[in-house]
Amino acid sequence: MSHPLPLPDPLEPGSLPTALAPMQDVTDLTFMRLLGQYGVPDYFFTEYFRVHGHSTLDQPIVDSILHHDTGRPVFAQMIGEDTFHLKRTAQALQDLPIAGVDLNMGCPAPKIYRKNVGGGLLRDPDSVESIFATLRETCKGRFTVKMRIGFEDDRHYKAILDLVNEYGVDALSIHGRTVKQMYRGDVDYERIQLAVEHVNCPVFANGNIFSAKKAKRVQESTGCHGVMIGRSAIRNPWIFRQIREDGTKPTFTPLLRDVRAYIDDLWKAAERPGLPDRNRLNRMKKFLNFVGQGVDPDGRFLHEMRRGREVKDFFDICDRHLLIDGRGEQPFAAEPYEGVHARPNHEDESCRL
Repeated sequence: MSHPLPLPDPLEPGSLPTALAPMQDVTDLTFMRLLGQYGVPDYFFTEYFRVHGHSTLDQPIVDSILHHDTGRPVFAQMIGEDTFHLKRTAQALQDLPIAGVDLNMGCPAPKIYRKNVGGGLLRDPDSVESIFATLRETCKGRFTVKMRIGFEDDRHYKAILDLVNEYGVDALSIHGRTVKQMYRGDVDYERIQLAVEHVNCPVFANGNIFSAKKAKRVQESTGCHGVMIGRSAIRNPWIFRQIREDGTKPTFTPLLRDVRAYIDDLWKAAERPGLPDRNRLNRMKKFLNFVGQGVDPDGRFLHEMRRGREVKDFFDICDRHLLIDGRGEQPFAAEPYEGVHARPNHEDESCRL
C-alpha cells in the first residue's frame, strides 16, 4: 500500500478542507449532530480513546462514530504510549466505520503529559518512532497524527516530521504552540509552514483560527491543506459553513437572535438522564464562555452569565443581552472582541480544548 492515502473528498470540491478538532468532553455525539445542523465540517475527529492495559472502547465515543448522522467522515483518536495496547485498540477501531485512526500527541494537560502520553510524547522521539512503526503496520487504512510543535520548545520538531515521512503518516494536524504554552501566547504559523514544506502528507493548521477570513489568511501564509478548528466552533457553530462560503457566495452572518437559538439547542444537547439542572447549567457555562466572546465588546454578557445560579435567571440574562430592545437584530461578532476572554480555568486543568 502506498502512502499517504488521499483524504476523503470535502463537501465542496475546491473549498478549503475543514476539520473539527478533538476536544474532550465537548466533541461528543450531541455536539457533532448540532454542527450537522449549523454547518458541518468536512471531517470529524473524536474525543480520544484512552489506551492502557485495561482499556476498552468507550461506548459514548463509539456512539458518536456510529450515530452522528451527518454523512461526514470521522477519524477515531487514541491517546496512549504502550505499543501493544495501541495496536490492540487500533485493530478494534478499524472494525468501525471510520476514516482513519488518529494519534494524540498534543494534549497539554499536566495530568496527561506526566504519563508520557499526549503532548508528553514530544519529549521522546524514540517512543514516537516505536509508536509510529506499530500503528503504520497495524492501520490498513489511514493513520493520522495530531501534534504540537514541541513540549517546551521545538528541539525535536524536525526529527518528528522526519518520522512522519518515514512511516507514511497520511495526514498531520499541527497546533502551532508548545505543550507548555497550553492555549496562551501566539500561534507559530511559521512552524506550521515548515511542516507543510517538509512532510509528504496533507497538513491541517490548528490554533486561533477564529473566522473564515482568518482561515483564509492562515492557508495563504502557511500553504496548509486545510484548517482544524476547536474552540471557535463552540463560539461560532456556523464557522465551517462560512469557510465554504467565503469568496464563493454571500457568507452567512449570524445575528444575536441566531445565537440565542443556538443557546437553546446547546441546552437541549446538555440534557442527560438524571443530570441535575445545576450540573447541566455548569456545562452550558463552559460553552458560553466562548460564545460570549462575540456578544458585546465590554464582556457584560459573560460577566452576568457566569453568575447566573438558577436556570430561569440564566435564560433571562441570555434574553436581556441577545433579544430585547432590538439586540436580536445586531450582528454576532465574526471574531472574539479584543480583551474579552473565555474563562481559562478549565483549559488549564484538563485536555478539553
